[in-house]
Amino acid sequence: MRAGDYLNIRFIGAVNGVTGSCHIIEFRDKKLMLDCGLFQGRDEDLNYQEFDFDPASINYLLLSHSHIDHSGRIPLLVKKGFRGTIYCSKATYDLCEIMLLDSAHIQEMEAEWASRKAKRAGRPPVEPLYTKEDANKSLKYFNPVLYGQIIPIDDHITVRFNDAGHVLGSSIIEMWFNDGSEVIKAVYSGDLGTKERPILNDPAIIDSADYVIMEATYGNRLHEDVKKRDETLIKIILKTVLRGGTVVIPSFAVGRTQEIIYELNKYYDSHLSDFGTKTNLLRTVPVYVDSPLAVKATEVFYRNAGVFDEEARGYIRRGDNPLDFSNLHFVQDVEESKKLNFSDEPKIIISSSGMCEAGRIKHHLKHNLWKRNSSIVFVGYQAEGTLGRRIRDGAKKVKIFGEEIYVNAEVYSVEGFSGHADKNGLLNWLRGFKEKPCKLFIVHGEGESKIDFAREVEEQLGIDCIIPEYNQVYEIKGKGEVEYIRTSPRKPAIEGELSQERIQEMLEELNEVKEMFQHILGQVEGHISSDSVSLKNYTLIKNILLNVKNDIINLSMLSGK
Repeated sequence: MRAGDYLNIRFIGAVNGVTGSCHIIEFRDKKLMLDCGLFQGRDEDLNYQEFDFDPASINYLLLSHSHIDHSGRIPLLVKKGFRGTIYCSKATYDLCEIMLLDSAHIQEMEAEWASRKAKRAGRPPVEPLYTKEDANKSLKYFNPVLYGQIIPIDDHITVRFNDAGHVLGSSIIEMWFNDGSEVIKAVYSGDLGTKERPILNDPAIIDSADYVIMEATYGNRLHEDVKKRDETLIKIILKTVLRGGTVVIPSFAVGRTQEIIYELNKYYDSHLSDFGTKTNLLRTVPVYVDSPLAVKATEVFYRNAGVFDEEARGYIRRGDNPLDFSNLHFVQDVEESKKLNFSDEPKIIISSSGMCEAGRIKHHLKHNLWKRNSSIVFVGYQAEGTLGRRIRDGAKKVKIFGEEIYVNAEVYSVEGFSGHADKNGLLNWLRGFKEKPCKLFIVHGEGESKIDFAREVEEQLGIDCIIPEYNQVYEIKGKGEVEYIRTSPRKPAIEGELSQERIQEMLEELNEVKEMFQHILGQVEGHISSDSVSLKNYTLIKNILLNVKNDIINLSMLSGK
């Protein structure tokens, strides 16, 4: 590429974990953003820090899918000045219509609760990150497209969206950058789904790319076999129901909930002749979907059946709604939701959020975690720092709504339902490239997962891997020509994720301060030794010295930790 037309990729989110996806590509006079997700779990405080870029400077946002960790800061982006175009698939737009408003509702409710608490403490009220009005405003910037369309978004940049098989409407995004003398192709995987996923098609195979930005959520883990996964879930349900308990399934309202409904329907259809058996008993157990968002999302699925896989479309052609069965109930209002926790009937409750951080699931956990005849079944990824992760990792008690709840229920993790490809799925997707990428940027994963996956890719496929740190910029000068541009991150490093590079930066700053300190001390000593020092300057220097002395003592304390 010609000097001045170099391609810069900047990594701002989902670099120290799996939430807050956000990357910026600069080419010529344009800036493209890949996703604008909400930080969750241990990183959620980052949402309240200012963007490390000017939102008004972003020309285009390419949205891979609707999940909040990829789309959840779009209303904030618009609130702060973004006026560009948001490209995504039609199904992603349909889901964002409900998901961003739901996220805004949560922001408003949490701010209202925090404001009441602040008022009692004599502090000012808390403003929501964004409001439902902000979410509605952001929707007007969306431009939905179809899978496979070639979209020239300007004279030098072309994009195409392909099915990622992760959630309804999820996309792998191809991007071509043409400077007149050379074309560089970059691919953003978004979140990749698994093969043979219920309802959805397998992730599209991409022929070629010079550079790939790729997720590694499960870069060092393997999922259960699909058949074993279904059998495991049914066994857990039967075991719990037979002892009179409730099965609580924290599930993402979009994607995972519909897949569980689909698999239960499929299981019932395949056991129609099992009269008088445990399977027949299962037909009498009510299944409650207790999430207003999940109810609306299921309606969006109905409207986008055109992107279902062949098996799901086959059900529809036979007149069988694959997302409905006789003992399925959608809970509409709060009072109906409350009644579920005061009923002793054996039942299945599917509720969001999937990581147990907000929504009605917290009420169901509060009322069922302490019951020995209940079961909690996790069917998706639990990010570090979330309530779901603490329960899944074996916490003996957890705090919910300020109350300590003992974990007496049986806790299961059925990972075969994960919406993310496992290590083998990720590697096989990369093997599909007929022309091997020059470089692979690995994001969206915990540290160990990314490191292990990079090693597998380099050993098995011979592709050079880069694991970016927060706010790092890479300048692409051509096919395989990448130069790292060092930047200084504003946001604090997350404890446990501190890199050697950041430590080295701090050491350099310490040496710089030491040299400045010695130089200035020499000058001040010369000034004080003269007879011309005034009382005013004496007082000023004295106060500064006291502050410096105090800071040195604090540094001394820190160095001993």
